[in-house]
Amino acid sequence: MDNERAHQVKVLAPTGMLGAGFPEATVERGLALGADVISVDGGSTDSGPHYLGASQPKTARAAVARDLRILLKAAAGADIPLIVGSCGTSGTDSGVDWVAGIVADILAAEGLRLRVARIYSEQATDTLLTCLDEGRIHPLPPLGELEPQTLRSCTHIVGAMGHEPIVAALEAGAQVVLAGRATDTAIAAAYPLMKGMPAGPAWHAAKIIECGGQCTSDPRAGGVLATIDGDGFTIEPLDPTVACTPILVAAHMLYETVNPFEMREPDGTLDVRDAVYTAVDDRVVRVEGSRFHVADQHTVKLEGARITGYETMSFSAVRDPRILADIDGWADLMRTMIRQRVEQTIGLGDDKYAFDLRLYGHNAVLAELEPAPGPPREVGVMLLVNAPDQQTATAVAKVANPLMLHLPTAGMDYLPSLAFATSPAEIERGPAYEFVLNHVVDTRTPTDMFRTELEETAHHG
Repeated sequence: MDNERAHQVKVLAPTGMLGAGFPEATVERGLALGADVISVDGGSTDSGPHYLGASQPKTARAAVARDLRILLKAAAGADIPLIVGSCGTSGTDSGVDWVAGIVADILAAEGLRLRVARIYSEQATDTLLTCLDEGRIHPLPPLGELEPQTLRSCTHIVGAMGHEPIVAALEAGAQVVLAGRATDTAIAAAYPLMKGMPAGPAWHAAKIIECGGQCTSDPRAGGVLATIDGDGFTIEPLDPTVACTPILVAAHMLYETVNPFEMREPDGTLDVRDAVYTAVDDRVVRVEGSRFHVADQHTVKLEGARITGYETMSFSAVRDPRILADIDGWADLMRTMIRQRVEQTIGLGDDKYAFDLRLYGHNAVLAELEPAPGPPREVGVMLLVNAPDQQTATAVAKVANPLMLHLPTAGMDYLPSLAFATSPAEIERGPAYEFVLNHVVDTRTPTDMFRTELEETAHHG
């Protein structure tokens, strides 16, 4: 058995996102199955640009602390590493420090001695401007060449690290690695690659387990264990009542990829065209045939967000059948009336603010692609105003308030009364952000864009 273990690495992925929760028993089962490392993602860009732009976590501190307490105790008890990627949702420096503070509190409270590494991925604007001048920054579709002002406009910029900085931290003696922004797969692939597992199976397994139990028959039941060896890998759910099937495992290559057969990492491209998915039994899947093509140039993808303005939102609900019979006509009238009233009352033209009117229950999600014919029974009307400052955004929303409450449609000879969701109706959302970078940097070394701080001594209880 020892010789077999020497030629395989078992990665425990407890959940798709730190703070999302998981049954503690599933982690215990993963340890019993011989996990060599625990990897968990702390965030991504899925939830939009606010978390990067504002450098704020999406998750609640209590939820992150609950998950970390279980994982830190598990890692310490089994004497295996714990790797957390994209700390604080977006992987900014303050996000890493936020998670590190939680870890420090838990280690002290539990009397654990674990050496912690922080890997920072936030990028200095001046450094990136130099890279741009040197011709080392390139756009990814659909964006064009990067303008210096775009870099300067970002509130925060991070680089998505590959496995190399994580491996360097582990080799330096880290038992807990808290990484800034990292590719979702790098955190799971790092330890197997460090232990000499082939890149094809290591990266493919990492892709499948990046979201924990999403590749299983019950994603709510906990995570998975990937066992990687010289020829391929197996995927097993940590809950014994849950199954992986070849279709469920293969389907995860469709998730967040441009091409279901390829996935680019900083140091190369995963190629699964020849991958074969086989059911080992009714709940475990074996995958073989994955390959990895090393790139000529190592690259790091940049993510950056900037403020687009300040937002104020209001929300009312329509149940009046006469309005709902021509809800699109009513919405067009609402847009016209808002513009007219804003100009009449506070003297603002269309170029001084913007607003969006979304009809939830009608076409707010699919817009013109909505296939269902006929009028809806009820509609939620969301007004979202964007302006250069909060005061202006709120003023526009207040001007729209009587219209959101009483606007009749054409042909109505009475004022309808619609229903606001909140009082006051106007909700100030603060600064709004947008992603503006979809570019890569040609690196000089795989680790030169990242900074690692390794504690000299472990925490003492």
